[in-house]
Amino acid sequence: MTIAGNPVPPIPHHQLLVFLLQVGLLLLLAIALGRLAVRFGMPSVVGELAVGVLLGPSLLDTVAPDLSGWLLPKDPEQMHMLDAFGQFGVLMLVALAGMHMDLGLIRRRGAAAAGISAGGLAVPLGFGIVAGLLIPTQLLVDAGDRGVFMLYLGVAMCVSALPVIAKTLMDMNLIHRNVGQLTMTAGMVDDAFGWLMLSIVSALATTGFRAGQVGLSVLYLALVIVVAAFIGRPVVRFVMRAAARTSDAGTVAATAAVIVVLGSAATHALRLEAVFGAFVCGILIGLVAKEHRARLAPLNTVTMSVLAPIFFAIAGLRVDVTALADPLVLVAALVLLLVAVVGKFVGAYAGARASRLGHWEGIALGAGMNARGVIEIVVAMVGLRLGILTVEVYTIIVLIAIATSLMAPPILRRAMARVELTADEELRQTEQRDLTMAARSGPR
Repeated sequence: MTIAGNPVPPIPHHQLLVFLLQVGLLLLLAIALGRLAVRFGMPSVVGELAVGVLLGPSLLDTVAPDLSGWLLPKDPEQMHMLDAFGQFGVLMLVALAGMHMDLGLIRRRGAAAAGISAGGLAVPLGFGIVAGLLIPTQLLVDAGDRGVFMLYLGVAMCVSALPVIAKTLMDMNLIHRNVGQLTMTAGMVDDAFGWLMLSIVSALATTGFRAGQVGLSVLYLALVIVVAAFIGRPVVRFVMRAAARTSDAGTVAATAAVIVVLGSAATHALRLEAVFGAFVCGILIGLVAKEHRARLAPLNTVTMSVLAPIFFAIAGLRVDVTALADPLVLVAALVLLLVAVVGKFVGAYAGARASRLGHWEGIALGAGMNARGVIEIVVAMVGLRLGILTVEVYTIIVLIAIATSLMAPPILRRAMARVELTADEELRQTEQRDLTMAARSGPR
């Protein structure tokens, strides 16, 4: 093989063999442990992450170092192949989250959602920044660059996980309740803000914490949003409609994937985070391709069944639970978990009360928005890739994602048992039941 006249050797036989075995084994175990986690009432992501934990430094590297060294060699080139595969998965996953954002819902319930999301963002963001200021120097990558770490930790504390929130509400039959609708709406705003802030942190981590660079990053962010709204939207609409005219069922899904990858490349070229581009493109596709949702199903299936489980298993490989044996790391983990939970609960509760919602409604909103799940894990992976996090702090943030996702259902169940069902909610519940029955019965 040659590129531009220069000979390019193929991937070495052993390197390709190891890569194929890695992907196959990670996917097999992710499917098995993911289903096992669901069976025990936990999110599937818990089982998928457990795969990496079992095969990584927490277990396999300790009990069978020779096997671990052969299957998961520390060779950078080998790991880069696996990381690239996982990166494609996370871009598709974030794009799907963007596709499912209902901007109409944000407009309809904007006033109450604005107060809830503002509290749910500002308080944990502030708590995270303060925690980043106080965290011991031993847990930092670079003690002299604490400013970027503080801002990053603030972002990690304020994000919510829309996919986890939506699935939790649907599983508990709460999506039709006013609290469920408000949680979804505020979660959408939190997600959008989180990707914006993560892009700024990404730019600062690569160029340094300087006022000029901060201003340039904000300018690029504004530019991306303006271009997406006034140029990207009509272009995506034209491309998706052209794809929909073909008889090939996979063309629409493939076209959407191309848009996401190119959009990610565009924001990455601007020194912003690639996942921000994927999120924006996902929103655009969701806005202009509503009538083609059924033809996007293959992309959803491949992402959720193959790409996402492999990504979470890869993310688990970086988790080193043995680090918690260090008292300093254990104390930091407990403090940061407390900061994350209290910050989100206090912020969402205060926003709910300011919007004239009841006590138990505020607690339910805090519980729902506290679930960080997949989004927190993506944020953690970005922090590790950018060199902002040590393995110890990365492990802590992933554990926070798992713990907060497991907390949400029992607290939601207890709080919503004390919130009366309104007439509007009963009507919404009846409409959803009728739609479900019609879908099951099919055309007559």
